[in-house]
Amino acid sequence: MQPPVHITSRDNPLLVRLRKLAQDPTAYRKLGEVWIEGDHLCSACAGRGLAVPQAVLSESAWARPALRQLAGHAARVAVVPDALFNAASGLESPAGCGFLLPWTPQVEVRAGVATVVLDRLQDAGNVGSILRSAAALGVGQVVALRGTAGVWSPKVLRAGMGAHFALHIVEGAVPDDLSRLQLPLLGTSSHTEAELHATRLPSPCAWVLGHEGQGVDEALLARCQQVVRIPQPGGEESLNVAAAAAICLYESLCQRLR
Repeated sequence: MQPPVHITSRDNPLLVRLRKLAQDPTAYRKLGEVWIEGDHLCSACAGRGLAVPQAVLSESAWARPALRQLAGHAARVAVVPDALFNAASGLESPAGCGFLLPWTPQVEVRAGVATVVLDRLQDAGNVGSILRSAAALGVGQVVALRGTAGVWSPKVLRAGMGAHFALHIVEGAVPDDLSRLQLPLLGTSSHTEAELHATRLPSPCAWVLGHEGQGVDEALLARCQQVVRIPQPGGEESLNVAAAAAICLYESLCQRLR
């Protein structure tokens, strides 16, 4: 690691980019960079051995040995006054440290890899939670169809809690791309008789999860080899999509382990 560079100007190009990345959920696509903020996300990134070109720390964070050591994973470090860091942060309580990573879109849908397909999910918290469940429960790939919230946006990154770095993530896919998976597609619906726990699930497979209000697109649901429902004896009409995803992925894991 080179000696840190101290930045004091709000108009410094690095800080201008950070503000755009923190405030615009799709800026990463235009700038080709991702801003991850907070020691947890930075530690998750470093723990995966990813190359980190740039770390940015506030002056008070730089004074903390643990965060200074974390910054040592980066090739370059910038230290800025707390007020400037806070102005560039997307958090209500800024953490004082972050990594700036290069981002290039992944376009290759990998065949034969257990996958989650996101069909036009809108809520960043749901998307991040699903990524977290996918990484925890043995899924290796997430394919986000067009219309899904930006998978590398700041809110999704925070909700994912580092899951991004364990997954192969494809954005902007179209339904025809799913044929490249060479896997059976599985969907959920409250209008089918087959219950999740009583259905033999293929492994590996691709779970298709749909829009929070509209569910999976009808044409896409028709392409699923199996459609199951999650029993809800409590009488609720539906489950939150992130909760449904966790249940389905866990059942897949249980059947695989058995």
